[in-house]
Amino acid sequence: MPEGLLLVAISVVAGILVFVILLRMLWKVAEPNEALIISGLGTGSTPKSRPDSMGFKIITGKGTLVLPGFQVARRLSLDTNGANLQVSCVTQQGLPVTVRAVVIYKVGDDFVSIANAARRFLDRQDGMNSTIHELFSGHLRSICGGLTIEDLIHNRDALTGAVRQSSADEMSKLGLVIDSLQIQEIDDESGYILNLGKPHAAAVAASARIAEAERDQEATEAEQQAAAKKAASVRESEIQQAGYQAEMDQARAKSSQSGPLAEASARQEVVVQETRAAELEANLSEQRLLSEISKPADAKAYETRTVADAERDARIARAQAEAKETELKAAADATRVKTAAQAEAEATKARGSAEADATRATGEAEAAAARAKGMAEADAARAKGLAEAEGIRARAAALAENQEAVVAQQLAENWPEIVDAGAKAFSNIDNLVVLNGADGMSELFGKALSLGGTGLGLAKTLMQSMQNETATETATQNGTVHTIPVERDEQPSKN
Repeated sequence: MPEGLLLVAISVVAGILVFVILLRMLWKVAEPNEALIISGLGTGSTPKSRPDSMGFKIITGKGTLVLPGFQVARRLSLDTNGANLQVSCVTQQGLPVTVRAVVIYKVGDDFVSIANAARRFLDRQDGMNSTIHELFSGHLRSICGGLTIEDLIHNRDALTGAVRQSSADEMSKLGLVIDSLQIQEIDDESGYILNLGKPHAAAVAASARIAEAERDQEATEAEQQAAAKKAASVRESEIQQAGYQAEMDQARAKSSQSGPLAEASARQEVVVQETRAAELEANLSEQRLLSEISKPADAKAYETRTVADAERDARIARAQAEAKETELKAAADATRVKTAAQAEAEATKARGSAEADATRATGEAEAAAARAKGMAEADAARAKGLAEAEGIRARAAALAENQEAVVAQQLAENWPEIVDAGAKAFSNIDNLVVLNGADGMSELFGKALSLGGTGLGLAKTLMQSMQNETATETATQNGTVHTIPVERDEQPSKN
């Protein structure tokens, strides 16, 4: 190879090496757990790497050329970080508690989250934990203040979810995402949580003691049953051993007495056979008696009993038929009597109703007649009274005008009664003796007839006396007294 060509080749290779080394020094590659934040000349020219108006470029998972002096490349860790929280809170019940938790977080993988995290933590990535602690401490205090200790203990998932939800907006603004949030422990200084668990612990302890006692009782019972079964087994074994020993002794005794027993057995067999023969003969005699005597007698008795039963059944049937017939007749008679009585009662009732109606009609008619008669009599009496009153009024008027004419008229009208009253003096005389004959009779009749004139004179005297009394009373009232002359009629002599 010529010397000039060799020098050219070496220069080209050296240039390539220098270019590669220089490119290696200027080429920055982002690791999988980090993001390159490129700022400086030309970093805002790529829209995909600049999601907002900030002028820097984000590179993740690849490399980029960084021009020294014109551009600056810094790395933002995308690793997971953990922050321990210990927050003192006051619950809804006013009880102070200490909540211990751990937050696992990281920078989000999208450009927006990386950009937000780069703006806030690029130069102080170690301060993320303090920021997270302050952020979650505030949210924990706020949420725990609205819950009770029971809610904090029994609903830790709800508490975790509430904290994650309330802090999601702030975490998004910081460009961070929460991988995990765990409430590790809740402590209270007043012992409230410990006291809450005491009843359950006491109940669990009591249940444990009860279970232990029950298991101990069951174990004791099992031991006693095992001991009883063991004793029963021992007893059965000893009984079986005694039985076996008895059988052995019996066999041994039998073996020792086999000779006498064989002889006795032979005699017993003979006696048994003789007894059997006697029983057969007795049975034969019995069967013969049964066939010759007892069976005919039983047949005769059966016939007699059957006939007697048939006659008795016939009598019972006749008696039942007669009783039934009598019962039917009595029922028919009772029905007939009842029907007749009901008919008689209906007839009596109808007659009574008719008589009552007739009596009522008669009474009403008589009452009407009596009422009409009474009214007629009352009218007649009233008319008579009116006529008499009219007559009295007329007579009084006449008396006032001409008393003598009125008295004379009254005497004339009642003259027969007056003469009759005067003649009654002679009605009680049985024998009348007239001494002077026709003159005596004339005188006697003249006396009787003179009664009317005497009455007339008496009436006149009375009328005058009444007039005088009226005048006297009038004078007395006026202060004057008059003598009233009295005219007396001569009384006829008794002779």
